[in-house]
Amino acid sequence: MYTVLVVVQVILALSIIGLVFLQQGKGAEAGAAFGSGASGTVFGARGSANFLSRATAVSAALFFAVSLSLAYLVSQRHESSSVVDRVSQEAPATESVPEEPAPAAEEPSEEIPE
Repeated sequence: MYTVLVVVQVILALSIIGLVFLQQGKGAEAGAAFGSGASGTVFGARGSANFLSRATAVSAALFFAVSLSLAYLVSQRHESSSVVDRVSQEAPATESVPEEPAPAAEEPSEEIPE
């Protein structure tokens, strides 16, 4: 289930990117007034903007829902995915060996070598 949701998440992310790139900016309407041929498109003069903006909104809502589902699934996992937790669980118990005290530092002699 987790893998399927991750694949759907990636597909939705790529579709949102593609839909955003296909949309025209707000400044594109000025070019349409001078005969750029926007009325001869497949969706009509304003149809593509409505279709693409609705498709983007639907994709974004689905992306949000899948994100929440993935977050819920990950929070319900009881196994630890942390490397530190796994190593600490697998490491055998070692006996503690008392450390020997460090030797005292020698004081420098005041003799000057000749």
